[in-house]
Amino acid sequence: MKPLIAPSVLAADFANLQRDVEMINRSEADWVHFDVMDGQFVPNISMGMPVCEAVRKHTTKVLDVHLMIVQPERYLEAFRKAAPT
Repeated sequence: MKPLIAPSVLAADFANLQRDVEMINRSEADWVHFDVMDGQFVPNISMGMPVCEAVRKHTTKVLDVHLMIVQPERYLEAFRKAAPT
């Protein structure tokens, strides 16, 4: 099985997020990885649905959403809508 390449948006320059996502579009990456952290499940806080929706508008790749949050089942449908494939 061929490994998938999924660069994380968390490593992007947030001031130039669209530019960095479009760079991933032009790359051979398979997916765009989106880390969601709530500050409780893990100590860091990252981004949520509004940023996910914005990224979706600028990528042609599958969004791979990693929910590192307390009770992720509460947000599954919302993220499904924010990042449809």
